[in-house]
Amino acid sequence: MNSVFLELAIMLSVACVIGYTAMRFRLPLVMAYLLAGVALSAYNLSDSVVLHTLPEIGIAFVLFLIGMELNLSEIRSLGRPIIVATLFQIVVSSVAGFTLATFFGFSGTEAAILGISLAFASTIVIAKMLSERRDTASLYGKLSIGILLVEDLVAIIVMVAITRNLISFGWSTAILMPLLIFTVKAIALISAAFLISRFVLPFLFNKMAKSVELLFLAAITWCFIFTSVAVLAGFSVVIGAFLAGVALASSPYQIQIQAKVKPIRDFFVALFFIYIGSQVDLAGITNSLPIIFGFTALALFMKPFAYLVGLSFFKFRKHTLFQTSLNMTQVSEFSLIVVLLAVEHGFASESALAIIAGSAVLSIIFSSTLMNHSESIYTFMKPFVARFQRKEAVDVLPDAILPPLSGHVVVVGADRVGTVVIEYLKKAKIEVLVLDYNPTAVRRLRAQGYHALYGDVSDSEILANLQLNTAHLIISTAGGTRDNLALLDACRISNVKAQIVVRTDEADQEQVLRDAGADYVIFPERVSGDFLVSKLEDEWPNLHFS
Repeated sequence: MNSVFLELAIMLSVACVIGYTAMRFRLPLVMAYLLAGVALSAYNLSDSVVLHTLPEIGIAFVLFLIGMELNLSEIRSLGRPIIVATLFQIVVSSVAGFTLATFFGFSGTEAAILGISLAFASTIVIAKMLSERRDTASLYGKLSIGILLVEDLVAIIVMVAITRNLISFGWSTAILMPLLIFTVKAIALISAAFLISRFVLPFLFNKMAKSVELLFLAAITWCFIFTSVAVLAGFSVVIGAFLAGVALASSPYQIQIQAKVKPIRDFFVALFFIYIGSQVDLAGITNSLPIIFGFTALALFMKPFAYLVGLSFFKFRKHTLFQTSLNMTQVSEFSLIVVLLAVEHGFASESALAIIAGSAVLSIIFSSTLMNHSESIYTFMKPFVARFQRKEAVDVLPDAILPPLSGHVVVVGADRVGTVVIEYLKKAKIEVLVLDYNPTAVRRLRAQGYHALYGDVSDSEILANLQLNTAHLIISTAGGTRDNLALLDACRISNVKAQIVVRTDEADQEQVLRDAGADYVIFPERVSGDFLVSKLEDEWPNLHFS
């Protein structure tokens, strides 16, 4: 194929057809994109400009947005559990992968490369899922992102070792100098992001903000410039784009930039998953099915178990332990790059690449399904996961000691809408109990004198502390159907008499939420439309059209 437009037309057409079928069967779209790539792998797309360039832009946009949404100081406060759990998992997965590869007849070096490749989870799958479910600010979301960053840094070190033939010489003094240079570059890159975000970007963006188009263009330009510098310095697109996003995290224009970038991100991300699927060599995979199934099983079961054990040394509740561990059930896009480099430098064979490609596709398909049904799985797995929760588990932020409450209003979510509701209730001198999964928001509310609990609304143990039976009114500003249904289910089980108001971001879920027990369902776009129509009706006699 010589035409970029023809390639795009074919890829997107196949993705749309399979995507529609997946949607009808309520399957994740990620699965559809991967299968579209597998379907297209029979065609000669190995030299495709589209599949070699555009998917990387999708990775950059995903991490750019994640960086903007994260508070880096909170990630840093979780540094110890993140590093300990990640390194523990990498050791366990590498040993397990090496053992399995050796059992199937691979040599020591090639088996070691296959083993370490198993240890990396998919940054783009996890980041996309967290963003779609609005879980980036949750504790397990922050843990997941922190773990991915550590994994990516380890992957970069492995790639440096392969490209400089350090594997041939062993891991002795030969690797010390490259590691030292790598560390210096990392410090320089982070320092540059910090200094530019503090002294340069505010001035530039204040100038550009007079035009929405220029503001968007400036943000994209900054992302590409800093990511390019990171790549030239020997880092990955993931690290560069993430730091570029972090540099804009405190910008007053953050929300506006995110709203503009997200639609573009979705297009490029679709191409990324098509690319991953297209790397599957059906002939090669057919000959390696047993080991592919073995690697997929290790990714789906052993990796999350390793994280469960690693994180159990710290004071996390079982819900956080489970959700964080379940997120890590894939073979990564980085795994493909690591093995591809090993093939190019003579450390691995084409069959190793076929094994990792097949394992990546299978594990991502199963993983995305598991993540979509995580709460149902958690309900089933709760007794097992409870064994790994320490008795003093408090999820880092200590629980508030709440007095018995009666006639209070429960507000779930302290975001922009929730904050407006909370402030109104305070002025009306109505006692309020707030639940939010953002530790910063909870600390702020407690400092202001509110009763505030930290936790996830989908965690039944957290809901039990909200004193729902004595509440006068329950308001959820969460927006997500999953969270709202968890709250409504808890109210139904406890036979709560209070009126329940929920906000939804999905128009087609209004009736579902009413059927589940909501007295009022607020869909913001419909409220805005109704308000506009009422204003037009009031002012219509005074309007003059000429």
